[in-house]
Amino acid sequence: GDNIFYGQGFIELVRKASKINKGAMIFGYYVRNSESFGVVELDENLKEIISLEEKPPFPKSHYAIPGLYFYDSQVVEFAKSLQRSKRGELEITDLNRAYLERGKLQITLLGRGLSWFDTGTQDGLLEASSFIQVIQKRQGYYVACIEEIAFRLGYIDSKQLYELAKEVSHSFMIILFYRI
Repeated sequence: GDNIFYGQGFIELVRKASKINKGAMIFGYYVRNSESFGVVELDENLKEIISLEEKPPFPKSHYAIPGLYFYDSQVVEFAKSLQRSKRGELEITDLNRAYLERGKLQITLLGRGLSWFDTGTQDGLLEASSFIQVIQKRQGYYVACIEEIAFRLGYIDSKQLYELAKEVSHSFMIILFYRI
């Protein structure tokens, strides 16, 4: 996909969302320019979904819907009932709307400590690249380092991490090994 998420607590949100067995889960992220995205309109308590819009010229809210969704086993049945758009495609907003109409669509708002980038445009890709570059240069860690992730999740032990670090030509792996 063309979405990048970064921040503390994101993994926990994804784990929680992945455990739903009835209905669907979408996420909401506050943006200033919501007309560029799919938008979710919420009630005054920011808990209940009122409506969904795809790139509206006059959005009903500032909550964009990032491209991360969780669905139950009914998703195939719902998708088969959708009509193709003018572009000849099945639209994810229509699928989410099908869940909403049945009262089976939930939302989790991503807080200020999480960053979301839609990298589907040149500007979005540049913004995400710059953000990641700053994080990596300041902290000395790679964002989304698969070896570190595997170690932290218990898929590999410290000996395996060390062996991987020796094989990689980048000195960051050696530094990573000693920091962990």
